[in-house]
Amino acid sequence: MLRSLFLLTFLLLAACDSAPKLNTGSVAPAFTTIYMDGTAARFPEDFRGMPVVIRFWAEWCRFCEGEMKDIEQVYQRRREQGLHILAVNVGQDKETIADFMQKIGASYPALLDEGSSITRSYGVIGLPTTYFVGADGLIKAKVVGEADVKTFEKLAGELMNATR
Repeated sequence: MLRSLFLLTFLLLAACDSAPKLNTGSVAPAFTTIYMDGTAARFPEDFRGMPVVIRFWAEWCRFCEGEMKDIEQVYQRRREQGLHILAVNVGQDKETIADFMQKIGASYPALLDEGSSITRSYGVIGLPTTYFVGADGLIKAKVVGEADVKTFEKLAGELMNATR
């Protein structure tokens, strides 16, 4: 009886899960937030027709630092080709974000998500999580967890090639 009650409770909770299930082919949710300099960032409005990588991270994430340095390498090689990277910080303040981005030498923009509303709209359950969004606004690839530079380069290249 207790086992049946546990199973029923588990199934009900799973059915009530309201987190979106964003995967390849899903429309990337729209959001508005601010860049570190205080200007507005509107996705997808500001990026229509452009490939965008949306990266969810936090300073305390032990897997984020190395990967964000790797992302910088790819960004430097591909930004002139039109690759945009939006590093959405999950729940931290401007000072913490600015210090971290300077420490790792990242030049791609960091965005604030202090209330984690963007993070929730993307259904992020672990950090890092990265979405590769095509010029058509559809998610072309998703990486949950750390990806090495080779994997990131491959996915960014596929994203760029799909845009041409």
